[in-house]
Order: sequence, then C-alpha cells, then structure tokens
Amino acid sequence: MEIMDRQEYSRRMAEQVAEVEGMVRGFLPHVCAGEAGMPGRGDSFQKTIFEAMEYSLMAGGKRLRPIFIREAYRLFGGDEESVVEAFMAAMEMIHTYSLVHDDLPAMDDDDFRRGKLTTHKAFGEDMGILAGDALLNFAYETALKGVGQARNKENALHALQILSEKAGVLGMVGGQVVDVEMTGKPLTEAQIDFIYRLKTGALLEASLMAGAVLAGATEEQVARMEKIGACIGMAFQIQDDILDVTSTTEELGKPVGSDEKNEKMTYVTIHGMERAKEMVEEYSGQALELLEQLPGENPFLNTLILELIHRKK
Repeated sequence: MEIMDRQEYSRRMAEQVAEVEGMVRGFLPHVCAGEAGMPGRGDSFQKTIFEAMEYSLMAGGKRLRPIFIREAYRLFGGDEESVVEAFMAAMEMIHTYSLVHDDLPAMDDDDFRRGKLTTHKAFGEDMGILAGDALLNFAYETALKGVGQARNKENALHALQILSEKAGVLGMVGGQVVDVEMTGKPLTEAQIDFIYRLKTGALLEASLMAGAVLAGATEEQVARMEKIGACIGMAFQIQDDILDVTSTTEELGKPVGSDEKNEKMTYVTIHGMERAKEMVEEYSGQALELLEQLPGENPFLNTLILELIHRKK
C-alpha cells in the first residue's frame, strides 16, 4: 500500500480543503436576487437565513466527507467533476446542519464550534433551528442538480438514495435519537457502537459509497466501501472521545469535557484511555486492509485514513 510523504500529504490536504471551501461556497444562494434564476440574497426579506447558512457552512472544518466522496469517485475512475461536486457540496451541507442542531440548547448546548460562536449563539436559537433546516433542504436541491447533469441518471439517483438513507432515521438521525435518549444513562458497548455507527459512521459510509456509485462501481465494491466507512467512523468517533479528554478548547476549536458535562458514556469511560487509543488504530487498520482489496491505488486516501489516527482536532 502506497503512503504519501507527510509534507506532500499536508500540502495536498491543504489544497483539497481550499478547493472544497471554494466549491461549497459556490453552491450557496447567490448574492444578487434573481441572478441566473438562482435564489436571491441582497435585500430579500429572508436574507438572515442566507447569512446564517453561509456562517455555518463556511466556519471551517476538516471537509472530510466531501473529500472522501471525491477520492472514492477518483478511485473508480469517475470523470464528471460537476456531478461529483454537487454531491460533495450536498454532503457538507447535511453534515453542517447536523452540527448546527447538535449545538442547540436542547441538545449539547455548546457556545463554540471550530473556534467561533455556534450558529444559535450568533443568530439566536430560532435562526439556529431554521439554518439547520435550510441547509438540509438545500442539500437535496444541490444534489439534484448533480443528478440532472449526470450522464448515468440511474447511478446518480442511487447515490442520492444512499445520501438520503444514511442521513435519515436509519442513519445519522437515528443514531442521534438514541444518543439523546440515553444521555446520563448507563450504556452497554453494543449501544455505544450503535450510536457511533449511525451518528458518526453513516455519513462517512455515505460519502465513500456515493462517490463509488457515481463512478460506476459494482455492488460488491460499494458494499466494501460501506465497510471501510464504518471502520473509519468508529476510529474517528473514538478519537473524538480521546480528544474530549486530552485536548484544549483552543486546539480543538470547541469546548472540551463536553462528554463529562453531558454525562455521556464513551469508549474512554468504558475501556480506558490506552485501550481506546488501541481501538482507533485497529479500526483504521481494518479500513486500510479493506481498501487494499479494491482495484486501483489512491495514496492520498490511504494516507488520509492513517492521519485520522494522529489528529489533534
């Protein structure tokens, strides 16, 4: 398995994030009302929601999910950039809406996200709710643009189906429901696994699966991408548990100790710090082993999975 040099990887990752930032911004509602038939901002009565959407979406972050879509797409030889970019933007909108709602007083009640005031703190709780709603709805509008442009409409619709299911009650929302209901209650490892696989893993699975489907991967290959996403999701969330204990608010960009504050059981509380660290490496190793069994080679994707083990934020 080919791994990129650390310096080259850092350069490539910075380029990827910058590309995603510009691309995602380009899919937001245009500034001038009525421009090219796009939703307007300017002096429109609902301009606050456009501002809250942009504030939330452009607040920074790793942009992992759209990057995973693109890298999976490239792994299987996809060549319609405008199509995959629509799905990348849609995925980041879905992920961002989930964070906006997760930060609300009724949920985790956090004041900071990525070093900035959370959306409900910057715009009010009402606009925090509506900004999340708007991003989720606009995500599907955006993905449908990709469907309309795709040469293979069947593949594009399949990718949209994956996106919808993994974001919904059988995916991320379902995991969030169990997480909220079980806060402050004792959890079994099976219950924690369920929450992690749905709340965190589902969108990572969807990213890899959608990218593969858009590029024309086989059912077997798409199923393998789903397993890779599940392993990455577990590793990512357990690392989050670790950072919530070991990092600082300045380094992480959001409050640390929130799991303890919200009385949430995690892999760290169940297994201890050292075992949690081992499990991050084990899940990441499983993801790389599965990736090796696929045709093609993507050194950047290999390195990205490895780097998630050592991330500090």
